[in-house]
Amino acid sequence: MPPFRIGLLKRKSDTKETKPKVSDSSQEESDDEKLISGQLDADGDDTDSEHEEEEASDHEQDEVLFDDSADSTLGEDEHVADASEESSDLEDSEEDDDDDEGTSKEEESGDESEKSSVDSGAESGPVHTQSGASDSETDKKSKKDKRQKVKVKKDRGQKTESSIDRLADTIKKTSVTQLKPVGQKDEYESGDTSDEEDRRNTVGDVPMWWYNEYPHVGYDLDGRRIIKPPQRDQIDEFLKKCEDPEFWRTVRDPSTGQDVILSKKDLKLIHRLREGHVPDPTHDEYQPWVEWFTREVLQTPLRAFPEHKRSFLPSRSEQKQVARIVHALKMGWTKTRKQLADERRKKREKNFYNLWGSTTEEEEQRLRGIHKHIPAPRRALPSHAESYNPPPEYLLDSKELKEWNKLSETPWKRKYTFLPTQYASLRQVPAYERFTRERFLRCLDLYLAPRAIKMRLTISPEDLVPKLPSPRDLQPFPTSESLVMRGHVGLVRSVDFDPAGQYVVSGGDDCTLRVWESSTGRCLRTVRLAESVSRVAWIPTAGLSLVAAAAGARLLLLNPGADVGAHRVAQRTDDLLEEPPPKHDVQVDERTSSAVEWQRVTPEEWARGVRLAISHFKPVTHVAWHARGDYLCATLREGASRAVVVHQVSRRRSQLPFSRAKGLVQCALFHPTRPLLFVATQRVVRVYDLVKQELVRKLLTGAQWISHMAVHPAGDNLLVASYDRKCIWFDLELSSKPYQTLRLHGGAVRAVAFHRRYPLFASAGDDDNIIVSHGMVYNDLLQNPLLVPLKQLRAGGRAEELCVLDVRWHPTQPWLLAAGADSTLRLYT
Repeated sequence: MPPFRIGLLKRKSDTKETKPKVSDSSQEESDDEKLISGQLDADGDDTDSEHEEEEASDHEQDEVLFDDSADSTLGEDEHVADASEESSDLEDSEEDDDDDEGTSKEEESGDESEKSSVDSGAESGPVHTQSGASDSETDKKSKKDKRQKVKVKKDRGQKTESSIDRLADTIKKTSVTQLKPVGQKDEYESGDTSDEEDRRNTVGDVPMWWYNEYPHVGYDLDGRRIIKPPQRDQIDEFLKKCEDPEFWRTVRDPSTGQDVILSKKDLKLIHRLREGHVPDPTHDEYQPWVEWFTREVLQTPLRAFPEHKRSFLPSRSEQKQVARIVHALKMGWTKTRKQLADERRKKREKNFYNLWGSTTEEEEQRLRGIHKHIPAPRRALPSHAESYNPPPEYLLDSKELKEWNKLSETPWKRKYTFLPTQYASLRQVPAYERFTRERFLRCLDLYLAPRAIKMRLTISPEDLVPKLPSPRDLQPFPTSESLVMRGHVGLVRSVDFDPAGQYVVSGGDDCTLRVWESSTGRCLRTVRLAESVSRVAWIPTAGLSLVAAAAGARLLLLNPGADVGAHRVAQRTDDLLEEPPPKHDVQVDERTSSAVEWQRVTPEEWARGVRLAISHFKPVTHVAWHARGDYLCATLREGASRAVVVHQVSRRRSQLPFSRAKGLVQCALFHPTRPLLFVATQRVVRVYDLVKQELVRKLLTGAQWISHMAVHPAGDNLLVASYDRKCIWFDLELSSKPYQTLRLHGGAVRAVAFHRRYPLFASAGDDDNIIVSHGMVYNDLLQNPLLVPLKQLRAGGRAEELCVLDVRWHPTQPWLLAAGADSTLRLYT
């Protein structure tokens, strides 16, 4: 039995013994107290039902629990105390047996306990009154107590209705804040939670510690405050733990503050969660899998063409916005939510100042407004020569003293800034003459030369060099010079291979066009022309044998002859070009006819191999074939808007694609697979769509003067050479700006070329080197091209400050052919 019940029952026995000695006035006061206690008990909740019949108030209970003087009336005799304890134990057992019954049974048990207390007092009477009290007096006392009990019950019956009326009037008069707390009654006590919606806390998903300083924990559906239930301290928790058998499975609801007893179902759920099982015991973890989607991949894509490479790049506007936010965070203009919360927390904190303690160096600097203070550098410690009694080797002899005096005009060349002197004792050392001067200069240095922190990065030179694959892993590529072809007299301006790679054509300033055999270097044929040859180009299709040669203002189409290549191909070419097309197909406008004229060749020229001649109004500087071999693009020097001319061989007509000049045109090329035309001016490369007749893209090279360009066989990349020693790589799918700029030459770059089969490209110019590089272009749009310089080949001799004027790759082999200014052709394998 809990100790406070024992004390209460002891107090009951004391009051029963002392009641016969109380006057009538005291009896009336006790009756009033009973009425008041009955009214309070009626207002109380269910948790106080077990104390409804107790006569003592809360104040009296505290006295019983904590006041030692309450037991003084029972402590006169040890026998009396033992008897009272036995009677109280009996009463406790009776009350514990009757606690589980209803309210009416509690009242009956209270009456029985009162009677038993009186009887126990009567039985202990003879032991206590050893001074001579008789049995008759004790009988009178017991009868009088019984009469008082009957009177109390009658008064209660009469005043029950009046007390209820008074409570109803009091409830009507009270305000909303004085109402009885809504949450005092435990809604889980009966086990029925069907009315949970009516008593729900409607504060929402907010931290409950917000209500720590308020008497309520939220609001119900009617907007009334849910008052916090009475809080228990540690002693109450211990007592509840001792007497409540359901304490081990009782938890507190944070939203209402009430105690909730967990059911067996809740305990099973918690046990399954702690064991790591599925909360629902009826759920089958190993039920058969239902395939909602098919595993078969569609063979046809949603779109007929792959995604553009630009679509995989991050958005430029989003990048700028993120950069703007990051810059604002770095500058401190905007702050994160965590920083704002920390600032609000610091403002709420109370600052305490140490009035009597000394401030530290950091606090003093903070108060003075010094941020990141840098201490002044310390001066070097004095050496032995600065001692007042230096060793003899530090003293200057006559020779050194004479040299010292000579350097009076240039004192910074002296060994010391002072003259070492020896004194017998420290007292004989005079005052330093320049002390004030040096201190002033020292302070001036500290004032005029403010110190700053320099962020130094310790980066080794090896880390700055990009990690590239080894050249051995990128073979094959040409490594040495294997063949030299001599026969030209002047500069060799241009070279080219035939589609099979068996023959080589070259042209130079000696007004000759020569055909060579690539395997042996033997000159098979020489064609003499009226002017120097600036450009030669072999037709890319194998069905015709035709060479385009630019000689001055004339563009000549030659057939090398039956001795070069298959004689059937040469005969078919002659048959095709011998008969002109119908005249209605050769209708040109006046602007084109004034710039271009198709001429019939003379019999002498036909005998030399010339099949067609196209005369221009300006000298031809560059020639390029279309991949199909029917169209030919010629670039004219200083041609303005008519600098680019497109010729169609089958119909023998010409076109001027541009009506307005965009700059000084250097060269023009066809796209390998698409109807696009690349036109390089002095600083910009423009890409035109020949079908739509519009400008597609403008490539910004960043070079001062473009000299040459080459298109990758796949058509997605472009290589541009310039006279300012640059090789500029463009990824046409990525951007209009250079992907990479290679500075591999010491002079002007005059020629670049791509290999048709291998991932190789070469560049050459006015320096003595030919650079062979690896240029791998991947099919994956997310992977950038890999550019690796592989080999530096030694070129031929110089002539007129020129070295290499043109380079060409073999169609099938990793061989490189270079046209040199020393009248030679060099083949590298």
